[in-house]
Amino acid sequence: MIVIATIWILVLLAGGGFALDRVLTSAVTRNFDDQLEYVLNSLIVSAEIDSNGDVMFNRTLGDQRFLEPYSGAYWQISGKGHDPFPSRSLWDRLLKVRPDHHGTEVQTYDSHEFRDQTLRVVERDVKLPGSPTLWHFQVAQSRAMLDAQIDALRRTLVRSFLLLGLGLLVMAALQTWYGLLPLKRLRLAIAELRAGHSQRIEGEMPAEVAPMVEELNALVAHNDRQAEEARRHAGNLAHALKTPLTVIMNAATAQSDPLSETVIREARTMRRQVDHHLARARAVGRRGSAHSRAEVWPSVEAVERAVSRLYPHLRIDIDGPKDLAAHIERQDLEEILGNLVENAAKYGGGSVFVTVGAEAGFVEIMIEDDGPGIAEADRQKLFERGVRLDTGKPGTGLGLAIVRDVVEIYDGTVTLEESEDLGGLLVRLRLPAA
Repeated sequence: MIVIATIWILVLLAGGGFALDRVLTSAVTRNFDDQLEYVLNSLIVSAEIDSNGDVMFNRTLGDQRFLEPYSGAYWQISGKGHDPFPSRSLWDRLLKVRPDHHGTEVQTYDSHEFRDQTLRVVERDVKLPGSPTLWHFQVAQSRAMLDAQIDALRRTLVRSFLLLGLGLLVMAALQTWYGLLPLKRLRLAIAELRAGHSQRIEGEMPAEVAPMVEELNALVAHNDRQAEEARRHAGNLAHALKTPLTVIMNAATAQSDPLSETVIREARTMRRQVDHHLARARAVGRRGSAHSRAEVWPSVEAVERAVSRLYPHLRIDIDGPKDLAAHIERQDLEEILGNLVENAAKYGGGSVFVTVGAEAGFVEIMIEDDGPGIAEADRQKLFERGVRLDTGKPGTGLGLAIVRDVVEIYDGTVTLEESEDLGGLLVRLRLPAA
């Protein structure tokens, strides 16, 4: 950041200094030329033609430099067929008359005709009253004074811009150091957190860093929750498997006759428990992705095709917008929908209606069937592991329990209601919209 600020400051100061130098140099040069042009106009106003047809002045010029030899200030009047009329300061020199510099407009240029001086020359052709000759008026002055003014101006500019640049660089360095200082504090706080000396990042932070600290604290809390969930589910699974294993061990130790039946029965119980906890573990692991997103309509269609193959005589109707997306992994969404739609097909009367909608930041999916429905007192029981109201059809009783657990992991809800249109059960599934 400091290097980039340094380069940018130097570029801006160089560009601004160059532009300012051009402007001020032009202003000083223009002022110098205006003074020369004023003298030129004074010469023209004071010039007259004498009886011999030569130029003369009706008054004396007030600048004494035109009287001192090689003073650096000169004038000269030239005309075709007449000897040049120079100022006394030229002494034994004459100003060159360039053949291409003729005209009634004022012309200004630099001349190097004198080896010891660079001249700034202003000239103009004038037709004086009473003379047929076109007189060429020239006023010249050494550039030494002009160059000295420009050099002094540039020295002042360079010193000022160097001081300004140094101040800006120091300010940029201090601002960068001060601005990044909270990150150093944050790094030390994270080190304390990693070392186990603190549970979260504490202390006041600048407004620019505070959102990041909040997100870090939220991430730490999220990881703690996941670790606690993992410990709890590991304990639940161990407890759930302990009883069947104890039954099998007791049966084997007693050498009872129906040992095989006992092993098969308890193994099924263990498998249900393992399936349940594996489903939760997969959902918790996939929930860590902040970019989990699933298009709802393709998932609903995929489940509809799969269930229709299992139940050929089933009629499934789908309705709702096709552009909704939920904050959930597609695999989890299809497992949830597959479980709910299959239950509607299994326990319904042959018709299933799936409606997709959006409400208050959530994607809402309603699965309705035309079956006998479920009494309100029994609806909550279905979300408990191993509970089945209809034991005449195959199943483990873990479907809705797994659905509820996975939905809650994604901060969603699932409820059982009565279908007003089909008369059977209505399952209302709500998931955060992506």
